[in-house]
Amino acid sequence: MSNRVVCREASHAGSWYTASGPQLNAQLEGWLSQVQSTKRPARAIIAPHAGYTYCGSCAAHAYKQVDPSITRRIFILGPSHHVPLSRCALSSVDIYRTPLYDLRIDQKIYGELWKTGMFERMSLQTDEDEHSIEMHLPYTAKAMERCRFCPRSPCIAEGLEICMICLFRNSQGHKDEFTIIPVLVGALSESKEQEFGKLFSKYLADPSNLFVVSSDFCHWGQRFRYSYYDESQGEIYRSIEHLDKMGMSIIEQLDPVSFSNYLKKYHNTICGRHPIGVLLNAITELQKNGMNMSFSFLNYAQSSQCRNWQDSSVSYAAGALTVH
Repeated sequence: MSNRVVCREASHAGSWYTASGPQLNAQLEGWLSQVQSTKRPARAIIAPHAGYTYCGSCAAHAYKQVDPSITRRIFILGPSHHVPLSRCALSSVDIYRTPLYDLRIDQKIYGELWKTGMFERMSLQTDEDEHSIEMHLPYTAKAMERCRFCPRSPCIAEGLEICMICLFRNSQGHKDEFTIIPVLVGALSESKEQEFGKLFSKYLADPSNLFVVSSDFCHWGQRFRYSYYDESQGEIYRSIEHLDKMGMSIIEQLDPVSFSNYLKKYHNTICGRHPIGVLLNAITELQKNGMNMSFSFLNYAQSSQCRNWQDSSVSYAAGALTVH
């Protein structure tokens, strides 16, 4: 057997975000530095996957809640935009490249998932065409090399054994101490969302694991074939915000059935609805065992403000799940 390491290139670098490592690092650092950390670290986050020009500042609100000192495995659940999938798919590579540094796939966890018989393999072409996972890789890389509490990143202790401000050892953070588990999520039925939620619940229960759920919110306009408008809310963009925040409120209730009913009623074009459904079902499974969790959205944004039928926009939301 060949021991050749197979890499997925950062195929959207240079278009959806800069391919320059130093420039990308500065951008991410700038967005993260403007956001506050919550008291408890995130066990899971929901964050957008559009071009960083549109959603980079929004995503920072979620990634600022990641604690690299306890995180060792990062599950990234992204929706499939280009290939039809009725299940979930695993990557066929070993390394995901980013302009910052390479991220290693956890082959041990992949092996466990593969043995369930619930997954298929995505080709390298499918992997590199898809953006829903890739757009989280630079932020993941950045979040894991910074200190959650130190005012500078890398840690202010440049060249010192320990930082006296945050007591955080190693100015390079934890970038060599974690692996990723990318999962491409198909158009799952409600029963499949329950099955995958149950499967992932044991991993979500582990405090050394972080789940990143990749989703944009409402895609509104003729180009998206979606133009729901509640005139009682005022301008179109206000109606979109009201619709999104209705869904966000239901997600905060951690109720997968109510979220499914909301989608059936309004057909909101939340592209990561299936990854969100998997997360909500995993949470439900853990709640049965007495685990106490809460989810809060921390930021909401729109790519533009729609005021007439010719306009279009995509909405973004960032939030974090914490365990009490």
